[in-house]
Amino acid sequence: MRLNLTVLLILVAGLVGCGKSGPDTPVLAAAPEAAVPSTPLSGAPRPQEAAFIASGPLVVEDQVDIAAQRPGVVAQLLVDVGQSVRKGQLLAALDDRQLIAERDAAQAQVEVAQANLKDWQAETKMAEADFRRAQGMFKAQLNTQEQLDHARYKWEGSVYEIDKGKQELLHRQATLQAMALELEKTHIRAPFNGLVARRYVRLGEQVATGDRLLWVTAVKPLRVKFTLPESFIGQIRRGQLLDVTCLEDPAKHPAKVIQVSPVVDPSSGTFEVLAQLINPGPNLRPGMTANIRVEKAR
Repeated sequence: MRLNLTVLLILVAGLVGCGKSGPDTPVLAAAPEAAVPSTPLSGAPRPQEAAFIASGPLVVEDQVDIAAQRPGVVAQLLVDVGQSVRKGQLLAALDDRQLIAERDAAQAQVEVAQANLKDWQAETKMAEADFRRAQGMFKAQLNTQEQLDHARYKWEGSVYEIDKGKQELLHRQATLQAMALELEKTHIRAPFNGLVARRYVRLGEQVATGDRLLWVTAVKPLRVKFTLPESFIGQIRRGQLLDVTCLEDPAKHPAKVIQVSPVVDPSSGTFEVLAQLINPGPNLRPGMTANIRVEKAR
């Protein structure tokens, strides 16, 4: 028993000795931390760009869908998509045979009214002459008062018939003019110089009043319409030059500001600007999307 206790004490003393470090025991130094590159804080101010890039479509002032002004059947199509046209050029025509017949009938009615008016003018001159003669005979006591009054009433009635004939002639002439206008509506003409961008009808098709027939668009002057934030008010003005680029044509094209909206859209906080391109390239077309560089005030 005493031997076992002695062995146990020797073991405990050895363990305690091993847990202490002497003065010659080396001590390992901690490894230095790796250098972390410094990054700016997300809230730190960034340098402002020198220009603002806006975008907008290339447009032209003259661009319209030509619609039928009266019902009818398309009898002629003289142009097609992509063809250049001149102002006043005949583009298409509706069947006008019925209107021509009605116009001719109205013209005949005008000629009848003109003949009737001339007839009444001649009758009035005769009635006036009879009245003058009746006046002379009444002064010479060769006829009665009743005969004089009869001649007077006949002359005055003829004067009224002349007025009636004039009004009838005006009515017939107005009818003829209305028929001529209806006939003119069957002839579809170009409202300005440009080209045919779209055709909506076919030959022989029945159209109603208001149906679209052709889309005619001008090709110049070429303009760009875009919006700017309200912070640019006072920085953009008429006559100012801007640089315009398109995806299809990366070259820079100068444009002059021709219109600046005097109001700001409250829903978007922007105002509209219209600029006209100066000598645009041949690759630019109405409807393209353009980028506009606007220098910021420093």
